[in-house]
Amino acid sequence: MKKMSDLEYYYGLKMRIYPSTNQKKIIKINGNIARTVYNKMVTIDQELYKLKQVKLPIDIVKERIKELKSRKNARNLSNHYQYMQDKNIDSLAKANAIQNYQKAWKMFRKVHSSGTPKFHKKSYRLSYQTNAQYGKDAKMDVYSASVKFLDKNHISLPKLGRLRVSGSHRRIIDNKDDIRIGTVTISKDTADRYFVSMQLGSDTPFVKKLAKTNSQVGVDLNTENFLTDSFGKVVANPRYYRTIRGKIAKAQKVLSRRQRRAKKEKRSLRDSKNYQKQRVLVAKLHDRVRNQRNNFLNHVTTALINNHDLVVVENLRSKNMLKNHALAMSISDVGWRSFLQKLDYKANLYNRTVISVNPKNTTQTCYACGFIMGTNGTDKLNLKDREWTCPNCHVYHVRDINAAKNILAKGLDKLEKPKNLAKAK
Repeated sequence: MKKMSDLEYYYGLKMRIYPSTNQKKIIKINGNIARTVYNKMVTIDQELYKLKQVKLPIDIVKERIKELKSRKNARNLSNHYQYMQDKNIDSLAKANAIQNYQKAWKMFRKVHSSGTPKFHKKSYRLSYQTNAQYGKDAKMDVYSASVKFLDKNHISLPKLGRLRVSGSHRRIIDNKDDIRIGTVTISKDTADRYFVSMQLGSDTPFVKKLAKTNSQVGVDLNTENFLTDSFGKVVANPRYYRTIRGKIAKAQKVLSRRQRRAKKEKRSLRDSKNYQKQRVLVAKLHDRVRNQRNNFLNHVTTALINNHDLVVVENLRSKNMLKNHALAMSISDVGWRSFLQKLDYKANLYNRTVISVNPKNTTQTCYACGFIMGTNGTDKLNLKDREWTCPNCHVYHVRDINAAKNILAKGLDKLEKPKNLAKAK
């Protein structure tokens, strides 16, 4: 049977699960162990770094370094800490925690922006990973591994056993036979709901390729409207957070009062039932906003991918833009980063093309003649200037439509450059 890395197509599947009280305890144990193993790896490397600063050949230091290095695998770590040998602990949860730590170091060396791996704090959200293991003679499907579907509504997980699931998994497992299950993540969110996420692999596509539309579109993202495309179509900004902000503020005030009361009475917040009820209520309100925004972004991105062969978008750095406190809430509420991520993975899935371009001067440039506002003694356009007339060619522009047309032109130029270079060679 092929490994996951040898398969050509991949698909992510997330489903909600409904564990029993005992299964919830096992999930909590494994989630805490995964976090503990990760933190132990951080501690070991921090100590190794300090010990290696000692340049003198001291035997005690050398022995300690040797001991710490030998402890950096799941088996030796479990032998050293007896509580990690609990029968309810999935051994692959420990191995995956170590693997995730190593991946964090690789990302640090590659990107350098998120810093070195740090301790994972204990929180109401937890997760751990396991893997679907197939036998030598097992068939490559979703019914033969250690993680498997028992039927359309139930799955089996190591240490947990049978679990009821709900989600959009049926159209995948019903229409395809040659699916291999890879990494599986079991998680709990802050609203005390449980989920399982699966990485699926196959040699055949999970979805049908879309027919060519011979359509190209440029997309201008802004806070006034969610987006404006080069055809003049405007998608309104739903502003989900702003509509519920007052309700969230009231709920958080109640949560804050219950927190102060529990601390005054010297009660643990985890044992305070009223505090926990209110915490879950606040988490559900935030989750409602997240789900509404996610649903909206899915509809918008799917429409763009279905209707156009090429989508050109701005390469926005929302992290830098959030430093503007006047626009921070509007930018966060829009969800630009999630929009671009969804657009990118759906383009790969359905064999479409998505290009990101530098947004510099896309708003200030006249699409008709190329004149840039702010040059030749003219003033730059402000955020309030939604419509303007080019002082050079006197063409009337709607600000966002003009920007979208410039974005599309930049994307087409970006596509042509590699072709021209290939011809020159």
